[in-house]
Amino acid sequence: MKRYSLLIILTLALNVVLFGCAPREESGAQMDYDETKKMVIDILETEDGKKAIQEMMKSEDMQQVLIMDQKTVTETVQKTLVSDDGVKFWQKVFEDPKFVESFSTSLRDEHEKVIKGLMNDPEYQKLLIEVLQDPEMEKSLQTSLKSQEFRKHIQEIVQETLSSPLYKAKIEETLLKAAEEAGKQEEKSK
Repeated sequence: MKRYSLLIILTLALNVVLFGCAPREESGAQMDYDETKKMVIDILETEDGKKAIQEMMKSEDMQQVLIMDQKTVTETVQKTLVSDDGVKFWQKVFEDPKFVESFSTSLRDEHEKVIKGLMNDPEYQKLLIEVLQDPEMEKSLQTSLKSQEFRKHIQEIVQETLSSPLYKAKIEETLLKAAEEAGKQEEKSK
């Protein structure tokens, strides 16, 4: 039934286009085209028209036509990501603190999902426990925590955290709120 609806709608649209737009007088030709265009749009906006288009998009032949080949995808990625213009675009985009914050947040969420998934994996849990309970690992960990290198590493982590775009955005937000509150308190004291 759905195929017949598609066939009927497409046949009707084709007939309207072919016979409704036949050349007539100069003044009437433009009006006929506009009427025909409106009619075709009206047909496509009906429930039957929408269903027919959906069915057509589900057909394997149409999907094969719409699927891009690997070469096209590769070329597109190279043009947008690897080219000089692509590099400039991404450099400019990553200068925007709001974009960087949302990008970092989206990646963080994905990383958390992966880690939480691993933590629920019995095999991963077993391996992690074995590594942490190993006496050699305990000694090594204690020695590492007391070392100068570890302290230096902690300092680097703190510096990285302070320079992180997500952290910067949060600090900026906090400072702006503090400045607003200070301004409100000044106004009250006057």
